Order: sequence, then C-alpha cells, then structure tokens
Amino acid sequence: RDHPARDMWNTLWVDYQEPEGQRQMLLRTHTSPMQARVMEQTRPPVRVVVPGRCYRYEATDATHEWQFTQVEGLAVDDGITFADMKGTLYEFARRVFGPERKVRFRCDYFPFVEPGAEMAIDCFACQGKGCRVCRESGWIEILGAGMVHPRVLEGVGYDSSKYTGFAFGLGAERIAMLKYGIEDVRLFYANDLRFLRQF
Repeated sequence: RDHPARDMWNTLWVDYQEPEGQRQMLLRTHTSPMQARVMEQTRPPVRVVVPGRCYRYEATDATHEWQFTQVEGLAVDDGITFADMKGTLYEFARRVFGPERKVRFRCDYFPFVEPGAEMAIDCFACQGKGCRVCRESGWIEILGAGMVHPRVLEGVGYDSSKYTGFAFGLGAERIAMLKYGIEDVRLFYANDLRFLRQF
C-alpha cells in the first residue's frame, strides 16, 4: 500500500466487506502490468495491444475523468529499434488524424521504458501556428511511449542482449476527443445514446 511506485499515481481505493472483515481493493491506474503478464507467458516475437478501464482519483472537468479507457501496445523481438517505434506510431497518427499530420517526439519519463518519449501531432485547428486547442504551442500531445527497459525484459526471462522492444500507451477517449472535436470527456459517460450514436 505504501510502496514508492504508487507515489506518482492518484490511486483509488475501494473499501468492501468480506466475512473475515473489512478489506480494501485498489482499482488499477494503468494497463501496463498486462505487458509483463503477456511476456511472462509468451516467448518473442511479441505483438500485443491491451485495452482496459483505468481509474484515477482526480478532479473531474472537461478534459479529466476519474475513469478512462487506456490502450497499451507492446512489441518485443530480435532487433527492434527506436526507429521502429517512431515509424509505427507515426503511421498510427497519420491513419487516425490524416496523412498531412506532422509528428513530434520529445524525451519524457515513463516507468518501465528508457528512453521514454512523448508523441505529439501538429495542431489540426491552427496547422501549428498556435491557438486555444493547442494552448498556443502548435502541438497536441497524444501518447507516451519508449523502449522497454532491459531490466523489464530480464525480469520476465528474456535475454536483453538479444531482444529489444517498445511500448506505448494512450487514452482512447482523448484520441476520440481530438479526432471528432469533442470538448467534454464527461459526454462519454453521460449515457446519452444520441451522443454515442454519432460515431
């Protein structure tokens, strides 16, 4: 419960009663543990996409919810490089947001990967000039990614001198908001079928 790895997450605990007494359950804050579970049961090559519901204790507003759908991806094989990761994610951005999209990668910290990178697309509202949508930066961050840390590979029994890999994670609601111009994430959870049937 007090492990330092939990410090960076706004964890959400639920109290519940069992015959033995009061218990607590932690609702997962991200889907990253599934990557390790897949690697523990699979030998390379590994290619997996893991969607799942996540929960974080934070204030709800137009761009933040206490629940969201995270999608994680993992590729591990002999000779995977940072260029493979960039090419894969660049193609994803072009297919979702259009072939004219520009992509930017910047160093960032994410657990379990090194190096880690934030991926952004040029703002489709202002074509990178700066506006309210991109907060005057010209860029919109869409996901985090990085090369799987060798210790993670070794922890699941892979030979890190032979195998490398990359991982990425994104919020499905955020991607949909950007693609379809949805201004309030809470609309996804309002149970209004008129909103949902648009897509």
